[in-house]
Amino acid sequence: MKDLIQFLTEVDDESVLEKRLKVLLTPNEISEMVSRLKIIALLDEGVPQRDIAKQLGVGIATVTRGSRALKELKEI
Repeated sequence: MKDLIQFLTEVDDESVLEKRLKVLLTPNEISEMVSRLKIIALLDEGVPQRDIAKQLGVGIATVTRGSRALKELKEI
């Protein structure tokens, strides 16, 4: 994990970081990460889980996972 963090954080240029992510991840994996970030942002805004699931076209379990992730982020 340390190598991954270093690989992604040792650059200051956003376009280089984007290229590195595209090298590491498939388009589907990138899409999933973007979706998870949206879920976390909506949860943080107080949007109900069922509304998020409906709005983003994801399962309620996916939103619940995002809720757990948000709680972990707030504990940092």
